[in-house]
Amino acid sequence: MVLKAQQFINSTYNKGATLGIAAVPENGNTSWTVMYALTRALQHELGITNLSDGFGPTTLSTLQTKFPVINASTKTPENILKIIQSGLYCKGYDGGKIDGTYNPTVQASVTQLKKDMGVSSALPGSGIEPKVFKGLLNMDPYVLISGGNPSIRQIQQWLNGRYVKRRDFQIIPAEGYHSRTVAQCMLFAIQYEAGMADGVANGVFGPGTQSSLKNHVLQVGSTGIWAQLFTAAMILNKRSVAFGSFTAEVSTAVTAFQTFAKLPATGKADFATWSSLLVSYGDQSRAGSACDGVTKITDARAKALYAAGYRYVGRYLYNPSTKNLLEKQIQPGELATIASNGLRCFPIYQTFNNSVDYFTPAQGAQDAEDATFWAKKFGFKDGTIIYFSVDYDALDGEVTSNVLPYFRALNNALLSSSGYKVGIYGARNVCQRVSDEGLSSTSFVCDMSSGFSGNLGYPLPTNWAFDQIDTVSVGTGDSLIEIDKNISSGRDIGQNTYNQTSVSSKLDVFFNEKLYKDALLKDLQKYLVSIGVPEIGGDGWTDRDWATLGGVTTTMAFNRILSKDILITNLARELGIRKALIQAPVLWESRKWNPTDIAADDAVIVGAKSESSTGWGQIFASSAISGWNYCVSKKIISGNLFDPIKDLRTVWFKLKDDIDFNIKCTAYLHFWDANDIGVPRPSLSMKPADIQALIGRYNGVGPKAEVYSKEVKGVYDVLENYNTLCRG
Repeated sequence: MVLKAQQFINSTYNKGATLGIAAVPENGNTSWTVMYALTRALQHELGITNLSDGFGPTTLSTLQTKFPVINASTKTPENILKIIQSGLYCKGYDGGKIDGTYNPTVQASVTQLKKDMGVSSALPGSGIEPKVFKGLLNMDPYVLISGGNPSIRQIQQWLNGRYVKRRDFQIIPAEGYHSRTVAQCMLFAIQYEAGMADGVANGVFGPGTQSSLKNHVLQVGSTGIWAQLFTAAMILNKRSVAFGSFTAEVSTAVTAFQTFAKLPATGKADFATWSSLLVSYGDQSRAGSACDGVTKITDARAKALYAAGYRYVGRYLYNPSTKNLLEKQIQPGELATIASNGLRCFPIYQTFNNSVDYFTPAQGAQDAEDATFWAKKFGFKDGTIIYFSVDYDALDGEVTSNVLPYFRALNNALLSSSGYKVGIYGARNVCQRVSDEGLSSTSFVCDMSSGFSGNLGYPLPTNWAFDQIDTVSVGTGDSLIEIDKNISSGRDIGQNTYNQTSVSSKLDVFFNEKLYKDALLKDLQKYLVSIGVPEIGGDGWTDRDWATLGGVTTTMAFNRILSKDILITNLARELGIRKALIQAPVLWESRKWNPTDIAADDAVIVGAKSESSTGWGQIFASSAISGWNYCVSKKIISGNLFDPIKDLRTVWFKLKDDIDFNIKCTAYLHFWDANDIGVPRPSLSMKPADIQALIGRYNGVGPKAEVYSKEVKGVYDVLENYNTLCRG
């Protein structure tokens, strides 16, 4: 009969052309495709010209005007009756023959449909009203389905029956599952019972709704509609109570819920409890003892946070951006400041985890390596829980297809390479599902995103550690900081002591251009002139070539490294080296770039040469591959290894065209060079002789490299002098 419904659509509406769609597949299977087609067919029969898949306000109001009820005695166009019969079959009810008659079979089925919906008392009889018609032409079930909760179905039917005649209330599924639709209808119900008129009630947890809840504190013995609404909210949050009055048993269950959610355990239906049952963030005015943020915790800010009652601070292990949120990553000396002020830190790992495409097994394995690297670098001890972020509204199917495989790979890699534990940051559903698979120790819940489909209709995860509920500001003046306020369950108390690491307050900082730019440029120019490198020209340049090919002056080379100061500073911090070790060769090679280099690059481009030194740092692809692969193999950085032969040309073009990649390879090459010539790995406390030897190896070996090492070491010294001033 579903097949006959599909044939009716295709034969009546020119294989879908009349409805603005393709022909409906004639396969006998009900689906949204069929329901959308029936909705468009109804709109067409009602005279609506702008057809759409949605059974929206226009369709509803037009139907209400023309056919406020359709039954055996109304004069209804034959095709509309056939649409009803087709919808009944697609919904699982007997529509009789699809013959355009409102026969006894149709009447009996509509009567049963309304009973299943829960609206038979409010809308008695066998007629089909506009809202019932809307419920007919969708895929919502109105019978208990596999795994459904009979108590939840009872609530759904009760909501439908009590509020179906209110203007903005739409009939909801009655299949026994909580959902965002049910959650929003609960808010409508609260507003209706608070006396809000149609058009005022909007399903939003606003001031009017909150004010009403504050006036309806319930306790043992409370009965009536508010007790029904409260017990319904408890059941929807998976609390085993009877729907109806506020009994002693309900009070006991409320106390258990309050204890679980870290609310005052009063056993009453107070405002905080109402709020936590109805919206994910609950009562946002309640005090939080945990927070997270993207701003450095200074001594003044730490004191302000402690005074405000905070004890746990979430900070990020890594920030992939060199342009945005520059204090997002844990800053030098920050963990010591946090600890000295009585605060504990819990680490968060997030790069670009904001779409489904990010979550793959390969990415999970890589993130485990990266997070381990940074956690160890900052001194987090074994047993620390690292919260890996799922920072978007992951649909349930995406959790299955992408997020769970990502966390499986992440767990496998993390458990094999470190003593850290996996936590998850995300909406309620994704946190619970990852936890149910045994893939997370605790959950950091983004309940502030109350509109997420993964929050609406889902209870607080059973293993929640931190519940993010609001963005607030704490402190004033130098102590002012914006944070996300979190409730803490006590399942994770973070860290307040750390292993000794190479990360220290002596790491380089961003260059203070206002104080030192002009002076540094003058000192560089003075030094370079002293070794025969003028501001302009030299190295085989003719005046004509300089003008036409665009030579690089000392000032231009200097401005290059300043333009990449954020990248270079962060890179030096990550690697635990002096930024001058990166700046010096890049500035030197940029200034010494000449027509010979141009010709060499051109030869590679046309295939006459396999490679040349190229880019700001004038690096050979083979050298870059050696440096990159060495650093990956030693877990200095994370990434995939390059094939020295197959990837040579790809890496060369990346060195030539990608400035950031070129600069990074300049730094990585130093680690390979140090191993090659037998000097200690680059660090913050290298001896001058080792620095000079390393700089020389960057150019190669032999007499020319020895001259290079002395000349560029001089550039290093000038740069390091000013970097030291910036460090203070």
